[in-house]
Amino acid sequence: MNQAGSVALIAALAFAAYGVIAGALGGALRSLRVTRSAERATLAFFVMITVAVAVLEVLILSDNFNNAYVASHSNRDLPFYYKIAVLWAGQEGSLLFWTFLLSIYGGLAVLLNHRKNRQLMPYVVAIVMATGAFFTSVVFFVANPFGELTLTTAAGTQSLTLPDGNGLTPALQYNSMVIHPPMLYLGYVGFVVPFAFAMAALITRQLGDNWIRVTRRWTMVPWMFLGTGILMGAHWAYEVLGWGGYWGWDPVENASLLPWLAGTAFLHSVMIQEKRGMLKVWNIVLVITTFFLCIFGTFLTRSGIVSSVHAFAQSAIGPFFAVFLAIIVFFSLTLLFLRLDYLKSENKLDSVVSRESGFLFNNWVLLAAVFAVLWGTIFPIISKLVEGTTVSVGPPFFNKTTIPMGLLLLFLTGAGPLLAWRKTSFKSLRQNFTIPLAIAVVAGGVLFALGVRDVYAWMALFLCAFVAVTIFQEFYKGARTRQRVYNENFVAALYNLTMRNTRRYGGYVIHFGIVLLFIGFSGLAFRTETKATMAEGDLLRINDYMLRCQTLTEGEDPNYIYQRAVLTVTKAGRALGVLDPERRLYKASQEPISHVAIHSSLVEDLYVVVAGADSDSGKAVVEAFVNPLVGWVWIGGAVVFWGTLLAMVPSRVEREMAEIRRQREEVVAEDHV
Repeated sequence: MNQAGSVALIAALAFAAYGVIAGALGGALRSLRVTRSAERATLAFFVMITVAVAVLEVLILSDNFNNAYVASHSNRDLPFYYKIAVLWAGQEGSLLFWTFLLSIYGGLAVLLNHRKNRQLMPYVVAIVMATGAFFTSVVFFVANPFGELTLTTAAGTQSLTLPDGNGLTPALQYNSMVIHPPMLYLGYVGFVVPFAFAMAALITRQLGDNWIRVTRRWTMVPWMFLGTGILMGAHWAYEVLGWGGYWGWDPVENASLLPWLAGTAFLHSVMIQEKRGMLKVWNIVLVITTFFLCIFGTFLTRSGIVSSVHAFAQSAIGPFFAVFLAIIVFFSLTLLFLRLDYLKSENKLDSVVSRESGFLFNNWVLLAAVFAVLWGTIFPIISKLVEGTTVSVGPPFFNKTTIPMGLLLLFLTGAGPLLAWRKTSFKSLRQNFTIPLAIAVVAGGVLFALGVRDVYAWMALFLCAFVAVTIFQEFYKGARTRQRVYNENFVAALYNLTMRNTRRYGGYVIHFGIVLLFIGFSGLAFRTETKATMAEGDLLRINDYMLRCQTLTEGEDPNYIYQRAVLTVTKAGRALGVLDPERRLYKASQEPISHVAIHSSLVEDLYVVVAGADSDSGKAVVEAFVNPLVGWVWIGGAVVFWGTLLAMVPSRVEREMAEIRRQREEVVAEDHV
């Protein structure tokens, strides 16, 4: 089986190399036949990588502990659904899975553009396959998951099969970890397609709006997956790591945030190019930056150059990624420089008070946030190179730099839709801003009266009220207009309005999800915590909550040994139920981890964890946190997800335009008959 997996990798590498050469030649020679062969090589690459993934999963599920990867990351008593996740639990398997997703994206790009974008597709195939060739090479030559265990003795080297494996890392034995890494990888990998189309547009000098229209959904899909993966990772950290929070500005957390921020800037910036023919160079730069940050994030998590609870162990793949990053930068920027004459703006900025300016300011702030997060993330590496000592920056640095930027972005989220294209008159400003600002001022006064004194939290909630009103105002005005024009009831008008322009109104739904996220983030300012040792009958108070320890029990299942505290919870004398946090020791790896218990509401979470046992008294060490408004983070993430899906649905306007183009093509075809 191990040999079959390696053979599949070799075949995949051969198809990828052929796809690069045939794609480039097919484009240069304008040969449809050669291009078709490159596209078929892309599909064959997908088949071979799929075979390799299937072989590794068979080895995992059959408990083949002759395979070094399986022995390191699985064991016999591991539940079935976690054995599926073993595929991406380690360095070698995760890189193979990365390559597998790349092959899916490449195959879909070929199948969905089989008869479209014929000038671009040869180079799209070449660039996607070049990326595939790189990752397949790394998997086969440096991080091969099909290595066998051997034992060297005086008699020679012989195959070794262990009776059991080391097991999956305890922190990964959580339900969402079966979904979280694939979501992140779907985000990281997916940005290769818009990058490939952008480079193909540069190569062919097809730098109008076509490549923008083609890649908009190809950008939104990985942007959605990456954002979902980030929030699922935050939820995993909150539920599993037991430190009471969901975001710690960890280097690997930052690595996933960086391309998401850059991709957000691109999705906003392309609207200006489509509407006004501006920012063409800027959009290419944003695509390059986003793809670069995806590979850079993969490099950070796998090279071992940063210390992180999420990162893989240090390995030899770092230099390979560094070279690949250098090639990306050199190739893309050189190509951009050679095509600058084809990227001149068709219009200029007419006014600072316009929607174009709003999008531009939004881009600047997003890129400033990218720079701040990137600088803080790589500063330990720079300090090590310059001074020989590692100097890390922590959450205070990131909070100090990014919170003001986040608040400015939140304001622009609400203000942008209120501004007109080209120039906004004073009368329009007064009409559009009066109601949202008035309601936000009232909300701010109520918050102050209720005791909200933290400046950032107050500003965040004030701006959330402002942005939410602007969003509802846009839906209300549009629906009322349809009511008058088409004589529809309000619900029908609202539905038809949304489906008429799903991109615009899906964007508003996404913005509302961002509002809910910021409501959740503001709760961090009011977080409280306490810690105590507890035996049966002991009490622990935090804010209005009272926790009574009913029992302390110990036990085991086939996978781990546990110490469990059963705590009854009351709030202001009202019974809320029972929480049962655990401390687990996993047998295979002998690693301990906490199993958190949480009582959630829309107002706040009571978060309880057993941190261990006191060495002197033998009592359980119990930590409790009250985390206000956390639930709105998860709700906001869900709203952003569904809003993105809505924005990707073809609108009625798009379908009507597509039908007009089809009819014109039929007329042209008839004229040539």
